[in-house]
Amino acid sequence: MWSILTVLALVALTAAVVHLCWRRKFLRAEEAAGNDIKTLKEAQERAAFQIHTQQEVLFNSMIEGVLLLDAEGRIQLANRAFAGLFDITGDIRGKTIVEALRLTELAELVESVAGDKQVLGHEMRLAGLSERWLQINAAAISGDHGERRGTILVFHDLTRLKQLERARQEFVANVSHELRTPLSLIKGYVETLLDGAKDNPEVGTKFLETIQRNSERLQFLIEDLLSISELESGRIQMNLQKVALRPLVDKVLGDLGARARTKKVVLTNNLPEVTVLGDADRLQQVFGNLVDNAIKYGRSEGCVTVSGRAGDGDTFEVCVQDDGPGIPAEALERVFERFYRVDKARSREQGGTGLGLSIVKHIVQSHGGRVWAKSEPNRGAAFCFTLPAGKPN
Repeated sequence: MWSILTVLALVALTAAVVHLCWRRKFLRAEEAAGNDIKTLKEAQERAAFQIHTQQEVLFNSMIEGVLLLDAEGRIQLANRAFAGLFDITGDIRGKTIVEALRLTELAELVESVAGDKQVLGHEMRLAGLSERWLQINAAAISGDHGERRGTILVFHDLTRLKQLERARQEFVANVSHELRTPLSLIKGYVETLLDGAKDNPEVGTKFLETIQRNSERLQFLIEDLLSISELESGRIQMNLQKVALRPLVDKVLGDLGARARTKKVVLTNNLPEVTVLGDADRLQQVFGNLVDNAIKYGRSEGCVTVSGRAGDGDTFEVCVQDDGPGIPAEALERVFERFYRVDKARSREQGGTGLGLSIVKHIVQSHGGRVWAKSEPNRGAAFCFTLPAGKPN
């Protein structure tokens, strides 16, 4: 009896030991599996974070603005370029377009995408201190069963293209006008001469002088157009050498002396004996245009002064000053634009191609300098520019 009980006790004990061993193994296996699952989850989270980071870097590196909306029209993603286009500084995720941007036109565009599935090439003008134009391409995002999941919009800044197109249109219009005026006069006087005016020596001579004057105006316009075209395209290479400015300006003032005497304008050269690095022929063109303008638009019996001083760094600053009525403050930034005229009526009367100051700007910039205008009402105008100073021998 005791031997049977002993055997049964040993069997029970053995079973308990085996159970404990297997229990421990199971717990260890369960713990290992839990660790593997945790590791797998962490790896998945890291992979998801990396993918999200890569997507964010990709979106923010795009020059086009990108906006992603959910099915309810709320913003889910807006990249850095989009924020820059609309001057956004805060987080706009979760907001509608109207809440974030106050643009009903854009909200209506999103609504139209729901029916049309996509909108391509839509142009929108942004109101503000400066004109901004955007081109918008939008497409609906659909699920596997055709349900609407959201909308993606891509914004391209058209402002520069619009400005260039407007500049081209203005350029063509101005050139056409500048060409048409002298050509019409030449044509009219030639027809009058052919109709019999040539038989009157006094009238014929007067008409021929007018034809010659307008022919020269056409010649100057064509030469200026060629000059500015070459300067803007970079085809003209500046021959930079040491140039003594004072003698060069003396020559320009001498060439324009007759025109100045007609208006009783005194020309003064107050430049010191200084040497700059420049292209002598192009600098003569710069001074010629600026002094000629100062004579035209300064007051009669006035004075035009050319002066200069050492500028910042290794530069020399030159100014051509007149004592005329001056230039309005709002026009100072535009006077160097092609064909821009502060007073159109007076400019037509005085003549000129309207390209002189634009040529001056491009020549100075080709020397590595900068050019600007300053003026006070009824106290004249000054046109200033910098040039690289000549190094001592």
